[in-house]
Amino acid sequence: MVVSLIAAVAAAVFYGVATVLQALGTRRTERSASEGLDPRLLVRVFKTWPFVAGTLLDLAGFAAQLVALAELPVFAVEAAQAANLAVTAVVAVPLLGVTLGRREWGAVGAVCVGLALLGLSAGAEGPSATGDAFRYALLGSVAVIALLGMWAARRPEPWRSRLLGLTAGLGFGLIALAGRVVTDVAIRDLWTDPAAWTVLLAGAVTLLMYATALQGGAVTAVAAALVVGETVLPAAVGIIFLGDHSRPGFVPVAAVGFVLAVAGAMALARFGEGGDPPAGGNSEADPADAANASAG
Repeated sequence: MVVSLIAAVAAAVFYGVATVLQALGTRRTERSASEGLDPRLLVRVFKTWPFVAGTLLDLAGFAAQLVALAELPVFAVEAAQAANLAVTAVVAVPLLGVTLGRREWGAVGAVCVGLALLGLSAGAEGPSATGDAFRYALLGSVAVIALLGMWAARRPEPWRSRLLGLTAGLGFGLIALAGRVVTDVAIRDLWTDPAAWTVLLAGAVTLLMYATALQGGAVTAVAAALVVGETVLPAAVGIIFLGDHSRPGFVPVAAVGFVLAVAGAMALARFGEGGDPPAGGNSEADPADAANASAG
């Protein structure tokens, strides 16, 4: 279980750095003139090295996440992914020119404490074996998420990017659930496994929604919405349908850890609400400077 905990933290680090790199890549890409989701955006963003590097880190994070899911319940692994927002916030300081205040640093600390409590309380995962009905339900959920993404992409900002981030989070959570129930990695069996197809199709749809959200919104606000989507609902599914649980007598500790990790991640969205920071500048403009500029 120690290896799984290390893998969960490593996945969070990979995902957190990937978010910032992908944000850099999408901001260097020409925005689509059409409303809604534009699949051609993926072609354009993959022409930038930061987005490619971020995607490679995403793949490394997914591999680490699968290692974590081998022994840890979904709620613990997905809450650990909330730490990727803390990583995003810290890495965004030098790369995106944002500033973290005491509240944000406190939120980073809350995420770390929450993860420690989850690691202390996590019990063994439930059985990975599931019926065909559950696997096909996962596959059908890809279409639902795609429709939600198409609807969200037509909302005005700032809700557009945040709703896309939330929907992308649901997609990442769906990928985690599908990866959890894939028990046979033989090519012949993967070809006929609805859960394996869920990973592939949800990955493509989610990546498009995520890239669109990052291009239009503040990176940390998008990432915070994503954290909510990828933690709460998948955790509930793991508990209800996959038999996940905490160690005996540690349910309150697990609950506090989960809330601290997710709430801390959400609090980190505050410094991104003002929009994208100017290149090489500070994310929070000085009101006095703004007043002098308007007076001049």
